[in-house]
Amino acid sequence: MNVEKIDKSGQKKNARWESFKEWVKKHILAIVLVVSAMVIAGVFIIAIHSIKYEQTASVELKLPAKKPTPKKFYSPLTGMEIANEAAAKLPVTGVMIENSPSARPQSGLKKAGVVYEAVAEGGITRFLALYQGEKPALIGPVRSLRLYYLSWAAPYQASIAHVGGSPNALSQVRNGNYRDIDQFFNDGSYWRSRDRYAPHNVYTSGEKLDQLNSAKGYNNSEFTSFARADSKPVESPNATSVNINPQRLTLQHLIRLQQGVEFLPQGHGWRATYR
Repeated sequence: MNVEKIDKSGQKKNARWESFKEWVKKHILAIVLVVSAMVIAGVFIIAIHSIKYEQTASVELKLPAKKPTPKKFYSPLTGMEIANEAAAKLPVTGVMIENSPSARPQSGLKKAGVVYEAVAEGGITRFLALYQGEKPALIGPVRSLRLYYLSWAAPYQASIAHVGGSPNALSQVRNGNYRDIDQFFNDGSYWRSRDRYAPHNVYTSGEKLDQLNSAKGYNNSEFTSFARADSKPVESPNATSVNINPQRLTLQHLIRLQQGVEFLPQGHGWRATYR
């Protein structure tokens, strides 16, 4: 009895297998197409993901690196932007420039970074012109030193270009605590012009003063600059006049009225027009 059941069960399994094989034979083409389609679809999906990854990677590689903001440097003398940090430490040179009628028009004042003006003698003023980096081809007429100009130049660690001076000024400037470049002892760095009478005809140049500073080892000046801040123009300007206290001026903005003569910065010196 059990043998017959086993035989009948095996026959049913064989029949099913044979039926399945017959079905496969009849539908082999469809099966192949379905399997092929699945394989192709899988390959396509993998390829798409690969392309997207490569594109993303290539885009990320092409992104430019963010450039750092360049550092700006400003002159401690003028507050103007300069090329680099080294330019901020160049030696400062102060030149005593005459302002008597016989000395006008002066030369080189336009290139000065800071100018001090005070009465020197006989009610006539004299200039202390400070230079750092600028090299005018002509500076003068160079005249004698007064003690108060020396006091103004000292905080800049400036060399002092002059032709002699008052006894107290010379005693002070020659005591070893200042950078004295007096014409009396450095005649090769100055010359006398033939188109003016002495003592209104001593001149020098930025190049010669630089060479003289270098020869004496005055290679830099370190000093505390003026306190400065960016300003904004008022929305509705209403000023009708400007009063100037001429103690320290930049010559680019200076218009002087002396003895009925208007002096305007031009070229190496000043252009005078009579009113």
